[in-house]
Amino acid sequence: MFGYLGQRRKTHLQCGIVALCSLLQSSVGSGIEPVASMELSLTLSYALPRRPTYRFIHRPVQCSTQRRDLFNRIAPIYDNLNDLLSLGQHRVWKRMAVSWSGAKMGDCVLDLCCGSGDLAFLLSEKVGSQGKVTGLDFSKEPLSIASSRQQLLFKPCYKNIEWVEGDALDLPFSDGYFDAITMGYGLRNVVDKRKAMQEIFRVLKEGSRVSILDFNKSTVPFTALVQEWMIDNVVVPVAASYGLADEYRYLKSSINEFLTGKELERLALEVGFSKARHYEISGGLMGNLVATH
Repeated sequence: MFGYLGQRRKTHLQCGIVALCSLLQSSVGSGIEPVASMELSLTLSYALPRRPTYRFIHRPVQCSTQRRDLFNRIAPIYDNLNDLLSLGQHRVWKRMAVSWSGAKMGDCVLDLCCGSGDLAFLLSEKVGSQGKVTGLDFSKEPLSIASSRQQLLFKPCYKNIEWVEGDALDLPFSDGYFDAITMGYGLRNVVDKRKAMQEIFRVLKEGSRVSILDFNKSTVPFTALVQEWMIDNVVVPVAASYGLADEYRYLKSSINEFLTGKELERLALEVGFSKARHYEISGGLMGNLVATH
């Protein structure tokens, strides 16, 4: 599977995967609530057409052009790299995030910073054909791929998904519009995290929840060291094989500049949420903030 890598990169990748497997077997975080349907799939199932067709709503976006361009560049190989680098575990984490959102049949829900649509498709299955899913992102290329996948991975409930190009800092929705919101690997990349949380709070119905999955900025030195080693010796070398080394080097600095779990909880409470709890998962490498309006 790794024949495209040089021998040195191959050795780094194999060693990194062994280290990752060992860490994933541990659980630094405690008190994680049980979540159903956590089957692990290692299938690289997101084959895409060479020229995807798509249709989505465009909204004016005020954001970091540099970051938007970055996500447009990595969009074509993003899903396959996620499968490879996480050993398929990202599918489990995303199911957990959707479960924590509290989305149910018939709900109107938002997947913010939706990328190529993983969480939006899971939400679609949760809310069913009577519900509605909006996937919003500021980058056009991931939305193109999400729309193409909507056709390729067709299920009747997927008809309820609408893709919107928009800004997480200026959401084009009325107050109290959504029954649940998810956000996967987006808050870390937003230029104004407080404003993003305020917007999430504004468009969420009272009593409803937002579930925010992202890399965890660990306060445990060993976990932080392992996370940094994995990025330098596994993630970046693999990304370099696709000519995207610089794009994935950004990952380490974005984690270093991110908020810790306690800081995320405090931010959620400061913008108005009544309850907030951050869960460390997969040995503290990932984290999920759950906040109740």
